[in-house]
Amino acid sequence: MPSPLSADRPAPQPPERDAVDAVDALINRTRRLRGDVDAVRRESVLIDEEDPQMRWQRALCELAVHHLDDLGTQLGQLKEGIPSQAPEQPTGISAQDVPDMSSGRPESGSLIGRVGSAEWNLLTDEVTWSEELFEIFGRSRDAGPLSLDDLPSVLLPEDQPLLTSLVTDCLVDGKPIDGEFRILRTDGRMRTLHMMGEPVLDTDGCTASMWAVLRDVSELRRSQQVVLRSHDSLRRREHMARTEHRMAVELQEAVLPPWRGSLQLPSKGAGALDIAAHYLPSESSSLIGGDWYDALELPDGRTVLTVGDLTGHGIQATSAMAMLLGALRGMAVAGIEPGTLMGHLNQLLESSVQPALGSAVCCRFDPSTGILAWAQAGHPAPLLFRDGEGRPLLPPDGVLLGATSGVAYEQDEVHLLAGDVLVLHTDGLNRHSDRSASPDALLALAPHFARARTAQECVRTVVTEFGGTERLDDACVLIARIGA
Repeated sequence: MPSPLSADRPAPQPPERDAVDAVDALINRTRRLRGDVDAVRRESVLIDEEDPQMRWQRALCELAVHHLDDLGTQLGQLKEGIPSQAPEQPTGISAQDVPDMSSGRPESGSLIGRVGSAEWNLLTDEVTWSEELFEIFGRSRDAGPLSLDDLPSVLLPEDQPLLTSLVTDCLVDGKPIDGEFRILRTDGRMRTLHMMGEPVLDTDGCTASMWAVLRDVSELRRSQQVVLRSHDSLRRREHMARTEHRMAVELQEAVLPPWRGSLQLPSKGAGALDIAAHYLPSESSSLIGGDWYDALELPDGRTVLTVGDLTGHGIQATSAMAMLLGALRGMAVAGIEPGTLMGHLNQLLESSVQPALGSAVCCRFDPSTGILAWAQAGHPAPLLFRDGEGRPLLPPDGVLLGATSGVAYEQDEVHLLAGDVLVLHTDGLNRHSDRSASPDALLALAPHFARARTAQECVRTVVTEFGGTERLDDACVLIARIGA
């Protein structure tokens, strides 16, 4: 279907040998890159189908594969040159958009199979379509091509005004056509087409016909939509994660003791405890867990010290921690013994709407006698430092909170002396959050604790030693120094 403007133009010649070699190199590089991208795409499928981050990466890879397939086909056309019998397109329509009609039926799925051309002659009302365009529209040759008046009938109603405007601007004002619309084929399938065209002028400068190239970009647009949706899903997930993290931090700050620095309990009398504590975030500060520490003066002058850790992270873990710590404080003020208190916490966790597992240690110190009564639930034992040496206390029996029902928690007692240092900590303090890890690293700090004059100095030593380690979990440490 030659254009009236092409009659006196020489046929384009194939590229020179050096240019062909250069194009060959580009084709090989494109193929290798396509293979590499496709390998990344297949690997992302195997990792996690439900992860929005991976879905977004996979969608980007699929979009890149589509582009590279098109690039490879376009480079192939560039290498072969434009066949002499092909019509030369008007200025403004690139060579790669023109289908090669010299080799019969195009390869299925290729760029050539997704591009067709058409010409509408305004003087004779003759309409000429390429074979590829019939395939794109799903029309048989017997049905014939569509005229410009009939073409909008196969478009989706909402896209018809756009095509009408494009054609009118082209025929009346001589503007080039460059737009997209969706068609509904006879087989019921919807396709997205990109149309580029120009008016063809006669010798008097009047519009004699309209020449256009239509490309089926359905798969490309579908891939772009997948990328957009997966990206939006990822952004929503990141926003939700940031919101949940902020809520978890705010709840944690509201629940944990507000005091900073050292705390003297009881506030009056001999044998008071000098107390300091610190919260250490995990290597990924976004993981806010259910760790807690607390020190509470009871109405009878005794002091309760506690640290604990609930499984999980985020708002669920911190809300469960808030519930558990509130219950612990209430039962301690009511005078319930540490061992019995642990049993009640276990029952509370087991019967909660969102069951969880947790570990805890609860100590009650009587300054008048120097006796520390304590119980634990699957938690690292407190460490006692005296005269420059440290040792873990022998733990009484106690299983993890929420692990089983109807269990009793034993309680033990130890006599503390003036100058003793008691260290309570959660297991996240260790490098790999190993519950069975020995406390050797903490015990090695005994000489530093012996020289320290306050509990706050002891806490600074712990933070210096453990603050930079690659912890997988957050951690708490509470240190109490027994006064004279």
